[in-house]
Amino acid sequence: MASVQNRGRRHKWAIDFSHRRGDRQVQPVSDLPSPVGYTDKTVSDVSARDKDSSLVAKRAWDVALGPLKQLPMNLFIMYMSGNSISIFPIMMVGMMFIRPVQAFLAVKSTFKNFDGSQALAQKCVYLVSNLLALGLALYKCQAMGLLPTHSSDWLAFMDPQQRVEYSMGGMVVT
Repeated sequence: MASVQNRGRRHKWAIDFSHRRGDRQVQPVSDLPSPVGYTDKTVSDVSARDKDSSLVAKRAWDVALGPLKQLPMNLFIMYMSGNSISIFPIMMVGMMFIRPVQAFLAVKSTFKNFDGSQALAQKCVYLVSNLLALGLALYKCQAMGLLPTHSSDWLAFMDPQQRVEYSMGGMVVT
């Protein structure tokens, strides 16, 4: 019954497709009510939500603690890759070196949107956690034997020992 009554009414948001392309004329109807849920109010600016200081501080701490949260995953990957020198452990160690170095170089751009009273502490936590990740990569290199930590690794740079005396078959030669 309601559909029979609405057939004669034309809504302002309705388009009549019964006419050909050039014949169509849109006539606005201003006396019709708006559809359910429609309001003329403008939506508040989305960036205003980002201005809330507590949300910005929480997001900054999440960014600062990000490298620290990756350390357990890196430890597990180090354990699973072993100490052999093959392509996977070498690539893994390379990425463990590259990521913290890139993070050191991009600290300013990482924290440019986060200003506040805790900005210095957040940057310090971020840098310390990246230093820990770099230390983890150095430990893995040492465990794989890639770092020259023994005196035998430096034999090429040492002078040969000078002999104090020579001996030959039973005769003393001075």
